[in-house]
Formats: sequence, C-alpha cells, structure tokens
Amino acid sequence: MERIVITGMGTVNPLGLNVDETWKNLINGVSGVGPITLFDHSNLLVHIACEVKNFEPEKFMDGKEARRRDRFEQFAAVAANQAIASAGLEVTEANAARIGIVISSAIGGLKSIADAVLTNDKEGPRRVSPFLIPMLMANGAAGLVAIDHGIKGPCFSVASACASGADGIGMAFMMLKSGMIDVALAGASEAVVTSVGVAAFDRVGAMSRRNDDYSMTPQPFDKNRDGLVMGEGAAVLALETESHAKARGANILAELAGYGATADAFHVTQPHENGEGGAAAIQQALASAQANLEDVGYISAHGTGTQLNDQSETRAVKGAFGELAHKIPISSTKSMTGHMMGATGALEIIFCVQAVREGILPPTIHYQTPDPECDLDVIPNKAREKKINLAISNAFGFGGHNAVLAVRKYQ
Repeated sequence: MERIVITGMGTVNPLGLNVDETWKNLINGVSGVGPITLFDHSNLLVHIACEVKNFEPEKFMDGKEARRRDRFEQFAAVAANQAIASAGLEVTEANAARIGIVISSAIGGLKSIADAVLTNDKEGPRRVSPFLIPMLMANGAAGLVAIDHGIKGPCFSVASACASGADGIGMAFMMLKSGMIDVALAGASEAVVTSVGVAAFDRVGAMSRRNDDYSMTPQPFDKNRDGLVMGEGAAVLALETESHAKARGANILAELAGYGATADAFHVTQPHENGEGGAAAIQQALASAQANLEDVGYISAHGTGTQLNDQSETRAVKGAFGELAHKIPISSTKSMTGHMMGATGALEIIFCVQAVREGILPPTIHYQTPDPECDLDVIPNKAREKKINLAISNAFGFGGHNAVLAVRKYQ
C-alpha cells in the first residue's frame, strides 16, 4: 500500500509567521504568552493569551478580501499558501480534482458570531453583515482555500474539539491511502482569543489566571500547574502519495506513517482519568504505522497544563508503552504556543517533522516542580539533541476525542 509523505508545511502561530521562525523560537524555549491586546479584557478574570503577533492580513491578501474573512480564515489562507509554496505544488485543470482539502476548526469564526450578535441586538438585523455565514462557518477556511487555488477535490472540515487538526490530517491520510486523491492540504485553524472564548474556557475551570506574573505559565506536567493559556493560529501540511511526490520530483520532508482515533465515551469536557482511550489511540497509530513500541523516539504531548489532562495523558502513555514509557522523551510545546484548540494538533505535527529531520526535541518550558503523577521524561526547559526515526503526537479533545498521528523519518 502507498506510503503517505509530507512535502510542504505552513504556519501562523504565537511563535512566528512561518515554519522557520516558529521552529527557531520553539527550540530556544521562547514563550508566546503575553497580555491580551485583541480586545478589552478588563472585565474578565483572565488577562493573558498566546496571540499571533505582528499579523497584518493585508500583507498577505487583498484588503477587501481580508475584511470578508474571519481571523481564523485569514490564518488558514496564509498557512495554506506557505504549504503550497514549500511543496512546489502547481494546481492545474488536469490535477485540481485529485487534490483534497481538510482544513479543520473546532469552533470556527467565534469573533464574527459574537460581533454579529451585538450588532443584531443594538442596531437590528439589517446591520448584520451579508458575509457573516461564510465568516462563521467552521468549513469556511477549507472552502476559501479551495477557491483561492482552484482546488476541486474533496473539501471539508473536521470538528472534534482539540483533536480537530489531528483528526483532519488523519482523514486526509486515509483518503490518500484509499486512492481517492493524490495530494491533500490538511491542517487546522483557530482564532478563539475573544472575550466570549476566554470567558467560556475560564468558566469550565481550564484557564490559568496568572495575569500579573505570566512568565511561568502554562506549566504542563508541573505539580503547580494551574491551567492552560489560550492560543490561536493555523498550520497546514501538504501530503502526497509517495509515488506522486516522486513522479514530480518533490522534496519529501517526512512520512506520515500512522493514525489512530478513539472516544472515551465518558464526559463532555473531562478526559477519562485512566487514560485508556488515549492509550488505545496510540496503539492504533503505531499499528497503522507498522511500528513497534520501541521504535518511538519522541512523543509530542497534548499537555495542556490542566490537572486532569496531564495526569490522564501520563496514564495513557504508560498504558500504551508499559515499562518503556519512562524511557521515551515527551514534551508539551503548548508551554510555548499556548493551546490553539483545534489547530494545535496540526502545528505539533510540523514540530514532529522537524524533530525527526533535525534530531532536536523541543522542551517543556516553565517546568520547576515534578508531579509524582506525571513522572515521565518531559524534556524540562531546554531542547535536547537526539536522533530519532519515529515520533507520535497526541491530541485529546473535549467530548473524549482522542487522535494520535505518527511521523517517520523518510528514507
């Protein structure tokens, strides 16, 4: 059966406006956390976030078009353009129907929805924008990227909370494996750093409130962690069948080797504390990749920095790997990017690609006090040089969604 390879990558996130800038900041342990600047947060209990910095959409697209797109759609367009350019892809009438798009979002155009509600209430329905529907719908980013580039293959979005990006890449992986398409643009985008978004996640007890001293938050796997920091951004990968990539002389970055997905069927926001669903998804991904437990050289953790997530994920890793669990380096890059909701699972695949290519494992920053319940090798505070052949990435979402992807060094 065809191997699926990664030939292009693009991203806009709190650490950078492209892959190179992001990777440099990531391995240097740069934090993306800062005071919220996108809106007035004075009436909220949370005043910090990981915002995308210095993002001016008019530099990347026509100003009129930018105003008709929600922020999450702007992010997705830029990340997709980067992925297409880095892959050297050319869309033509001959191949347009053989290219698919799966650009996911857990929430979609939240700011557009919130703004429209206020407009409707204060000024009446005639003042609601006629562009509201394409700005708020979660599949809007995927549809607009298809329009931008004339791509006519399968085009949709996956919504599985914080697993959306990973599940979307998994769906693209399966379509490529089946022979339905030759190429896919797969990833996710999110722009939920809004007043209502921050308030909502804070109300479920998930957010860090270290507003005055945010230099040490979030703290995944640390005993004193107090919650996640909300992030935003997009990441898109260009995926191809190996034969297609070779035939056009593409530069192959890595192999997307496996995918696994399960549901906890337990609680709408809390992960099951025993981690069985996560462990099963890890085992599925490795079986899909035809890999053994000992082949895994790095785990990109979901690692949100909440008490429940970090402990249940630790149990999931132990459940999947047994005695090997303590020997496999694992880190949470959300300690730097914040939690980009559905988009983080896609961004963390880019980090796995870079890890297998460059032999550098990103750290978990802000780590100070070990938690006996989270006793894995979390690569504390400094990146680690280590040559690896296989990395896996965990994405566990509200609703009990578990998605795991495996990335292998291409040989």
